[in-house]
Amino acid sequence: MVEISRRRAIEDVASELFRAHGYAATSVRDIARVLEIQGPSLYAHVTSKEAVLWAIVDRAAARFEAAAEAATRATGIDPVEAMAALVRAHVRVITDDVGAAAVFVHEWRALGPDRRSAVLERRDAYERRFREVIETGIAGGDFEMTDPALAATAVLSTLNGIPGWYRPDGRLPAGRVADHFVDLVLRMLQGASR
Repeated sequence: MVEISRRRAIEDVASELFRAHGYAATSVRDIARVLEIQGPSLYAHVTSKEAVLWAIVDRAAARFEAAAEAATRATGIDPVEAMAALVRAHVRVITDDVGAAAVFVHEWRALGPDRRSAVLERRDAYERRFREVIETGIAGGDFEMTDPALAATAVLSTLNGIPGWYRPDGRLPAGRVADHFVDLVLRMLQGASR
C-alpha cells in the first residue's frame, strides 16, 4: 500500500509539473525535489519519466472512458440527454483532477511510439462515442445537419480547453462550469432554431 501511495504521489507531483512546465521541460530531479527525495531514489518507485507520464495518461484515459460509458448507459438513446451527460462527465473528469487532465490532453504526444499509438486508439474510440450521439441526433432531427466527425472534434476541442483555465477556487464551481458547457454544446448542435 505504501508503494502505491508513493507512486500516486509521484504521479500527482509530476502532473502538476508537466502541466506547469511541460513534459520536456520537467526533469526527474524536478519531481524528486518537490517530493523532497533524492533523484536516484525516485527510480526505486518508477522506471523512467516516460513511465510516469504513461501512468498519468493511462489513468486519465480510463477515467474519461468510464465516465463516458456510465453517462451513455444511464441516458439510453435520447441524443440530447446523452450529449448533455457526455459533456457533464467529461467536465467532471477534468475538474476532479485538472493536473492529470491537462497532461492527458497536452502531453501524451511525448510518449514513445507504441504508447502514443495506444492513446490514439483510445482517443479515437472515445471521440466515436460523441460522433455516434451526434449522428443519432441528426437522424432524429434533434441536431442540425452537420458533419458529425467535425462536430465531435469541435465539442471535444472546446471541452479540452478547460484544463488551461479552470481553477477549483475560481469564480464558478465545477457543476456550474458543466452546466454552461452543456448549454453551449447543445446550442451549437441544435442550431439557432431551438
